[in-house]
Amino acid sequence: MKIGNAEVKSNIFLAPMAGVTDLPFRLICKELGCGMVYTEMVSSRGLYYGDKKTEELLRIKNEEKPVAIQIFGSQPEIMARAAYILNDRDNLILDINMGCPAPKIVKNGDGSALMKAPKLAGEIVKSVVKESIKPVTVKIRKGWDDDNINAVEMAKILEDNGASAIAIHGRTREEFYTGKADWSIIKEVKEAVVVPVIGNGDVFSVEDAIQLFNFSKCDGIMIGRGAQGNPWIFKRINHYINTGEILPEATLKERIDVVLKHMHLVVEEKGEYIGIREMRKHTAWYMKGFKNSAQLRSKINHINSSKEMVNTLLDYLHKV
Repeated sequence: MKIGNAEVKSNIFLAPMAGVTDLPFRLICKELGCGMVYTEMVSSRGLYYGDKKTEELLRIKNEEKPVAIQIFGSQPEIMARAAYILNDRDNLILDINMGCPAPKIVKNGDGSALMKAPKLAGEIVKSVVKESIKPVTVKIRKGWDDDNINAVEMAKILEDNGASAIAIHGRTREEFYTGKADWSIIKEVKEAVVVPVIGNGDVFSVEDAIQLFNFSKCDGIMIGRGAQGNPWIFKRINHYINTGEILPEATLKERIDVVLKHMHLVVEEKGEYIGIREMRKHTAWYMKGFKNSAQLRSKINHINSSKEMVNTLLDYLHKV
C-alpha cells in the first residue's frame, strides 16, 4: 500500500490509542504481523514547548518500523512547528488526529472538535504538509453528531489541502465507542476521494476485516480495540488475505507466552512498579473469555510484581 511517497507491506494497521499503544505493545503487534503501528497521540503544544512526557511518547525502535506518529492540536502554526520538529524522527508517516472524542481533548478544540470546523481543519493540514518532509495523513470520524455528519465533506477538504491518506472511524463523536460503527460512511468517503482510505471501527475478527474490505472497498484497515489482548488479529487477517485460510485463535498457552513477553518489555521500559500496574489491564484483555477469567482478573488486579504475575498465570494454565 502506498501513502504519498511511502510504502507499507501490509495494509492492516494498529490504531493509535492513548494509554495502550506504547512502545512495548507496538513491538508485540509488529512481531505478530501489523503493517504499521501508530504512537499514542502526541500534543503539538507539548512538542512546541519541549515537554519531557511528550518526548517519552516519541521513542521509536527499529524493530517496530514502519511507525506513524500521531499529533493533535488545533492551532495551524503550532501544528506546523510540531511537524517541523518531527522531521528528524524515524517515523514513516505523520498523522493528525481529528477523531479523538475524549472530553479533555475536545474542550480545547482538538481531536473530533475539528469535525465542527472543516475550514480550520483544512488550514491545519495545509500548514503541516508545508513543514513535513513525510506524508501527512488524517484520522477523522463520521461527524460530530447525527445532525452533523460531514465526513465526506471533511475528507475532500483534507485531500485538497495535501493529506496523503484518510482514516475514518464509522462513529460520530457523540457516540464515542457505543452502538455499531457505520461502515457505509467509510464507503462514501472511499468513493469521494482519490487518496487511500483506511477504514476503522468494529473490526474484532478476520471475518469483520474481510466484510469491511468487501463492503467499503477501503484501501486499508486500522484496528484499535480489536487488538487489545488480541495482537494475533494482524497475523490472522494477513494470512487469510494471502492464502484464503483462517488460522485458529491463539491457544491459552500462546496467550500466556505473549503476556509474559509483553510484561518483560513493559517492565524493561517503565520499571517494575509502573510496568506491572499497566500490565494488569493488558493481561485481563488477553485472558478474556477463558474459563474463570473473572476470578483471574480479580487476582491480576492485585498483583505487584513480575514474579507474582508469572506464578499466577502459570498456575492458571496448569489448572484450566
